[in-house]
Amino acid sequence: MKSSTGIGLLIGVAVVAFLGTSSVYVVDEREKALVLQFGQIKQVREEPGIGFKIPFIQDVVKYDDRILSLDTDAIEVTPSDDRRLVVDAFARYRIVDVVRFRQAVGTGGLRVAEDRLQSILNAQIREVLGANQVTSDTILSSDRGSLMNRIRDRARSAAASLGLDVVDVRLKQTNLPSQNLDATFARMRAERQREAADEIARGNEAAQRVRALADRTVTETISEADRDANVARGEADAEAARIFAEAYGQDPAFFAFYRSMQAYGTALTKGNTRMVLTPDNAFFDYLYSADGPENE
Repeated sequence: MKSSTGIGLLIGVAVVAFLGTSSVYVVDEREKALVLQFGQIKQVREEPGIGFKIPFIQDVVKYDDRILSLDTDAIEVTPSDDRRLVVDAFARYRIVDVVRFRQAVGTGGLRVAEDRLQSILNAQIREVLGANQVTSDTILSSDRGSLMNRIRDRARSAAASLGLDVVDVRLKQTNLPSQNLDATFARMRAERQREAADEIARGNEAAQRVRALADRTVTETISEADRDANVARGEADAEAARIFAEAYGQDPAFFAFYRSMQAYGTALTKGNTRMVLTPDNAFFDYLYSADGPENE
């Protein structure tokens, strides 16, 4: 009798313990939770802590309360200049309304939510980047930031029906379709070559101008130097003539002697000594007598 009582007591304790643990759930700071009863939402738990539910009748579904990321697939867009581009993006989002989220995606959870969010993002990317006055150059310029903000705002409005808040949207890559790359590279290469040829032509033209200016400067400098030299030479000759005149006035005999010595020095140099003159020529007066013609 005592043995059967003890077993019943143990079973009772086990049942109570099982019911106790089955009726308690914990929500940490990274989660939000819904308590469901036959698929109907009975309780929303957005704060961390311990909660209670009815065992076997109620279930607890937890959702991530952190900011999540989603990478979209690459899609083609056609800006207003008809240059097709391949773009992909990533979005930062979070679940802000778990009730609406549950009602929107059902039991599919994040998988269904991200499929729908990607559809929303692709639609908004095509709409914003394909709007009037948005060209491929605009997408690749500093205006890219404002375009991404516009995509984010539109996606945020559309994703609110899913209980999601789109925190940010960024375009990762913006490329040309592969079939257009070769033609685009060829066009860019031709443009760069044309620019290089223009630069070379402008450089050659500038070099010619500099070279012509340098040649003119050299010519002018040499001309001025020749003119100054001629002036200096003329002044020196005049000064020499004046000195000679003064010397001749002071002592004509010495002047005649000095000039004859200069003439001998010039005429009787090595390799220039052959002269045909008459013996009585006055050129030899100082060779016959140191006193010169006056004392012969």
